[in-house]
Amino acid sequence: MDISQYKNVRVLNHPLLTHKITKLRNIKTKTNDFRQLVKEIAVIEGYETLRDVPMHMKEIETPVEKTVQPVISPSNLCFVPILRAGLGMADGMLELVPGARCGHIGLYRDEVTHEPHEYYCKLPDDIANMKVYVIDPMLATGGSAIDAIKMLQKHGVEHVDAFICIIAAPEGVKAFCEAFPDTPLIIGALDRQLNENAYICPGLGDCGDRIFGTVKK
Repeated sequence: MDISQYKNVRVLNHPLLTHKITKLRNIKTKTNDFRQLVKEIAVIEGYETLRDVPMHMKEIETPVEKTVQPVISPSNLCFVPILRAGLGMADGMLELVPGARCGHIGLYRDEVTHEPHEYYCKLPDDIANMKVYVIDPMLATGGSAIDAIKMLQKHGVEHVDAFICIIAAPEGVKAFCEAFPDTPLIIGALDRQLNENAYICPGLGDCGDRIFGTVKK
């Protein structure tokens, strides 16, 4: 599937990022290493995503003199992980911008229909006035990402500044871009396809299970 027609998609082809994602895919990667890799990948993706974040001038004093220099407003940024796998990326994002705010959206996937269902939503009261970044490691069918953004719209968020994922399937990219053609979609790696169980191939398995050590034996 050719995704070049979607102008809001950015696949981050960075060697360091690709290397870490390869380690993430490996079935031999243990839970603690997997969790750390997700955090490190989120830092890299966050760095790339936030390169256009607004800045303002602030007066400070160096050891030499007073000066006016550019700074960001961390409290105006809100990262919204989709539970539960998105929590692994939230740690990396908040390490990058410690002063940022964080909301949470809980969705689970029906094992039969593969459709997402909401079970939790907690957001800052003033989120409608913030720059909002939704984070989730996997973009498979696109259902959870689309539902999460619709939930944010119900809370007054007119524009999500980016959806950030580690791995995406072309089917999910297509669904997302058709639903939100003006929302930037940041991807660490674009995989081949979904299988009959709506898992990304080659993928990395269930990201939530691997982050929290709940892999079924």
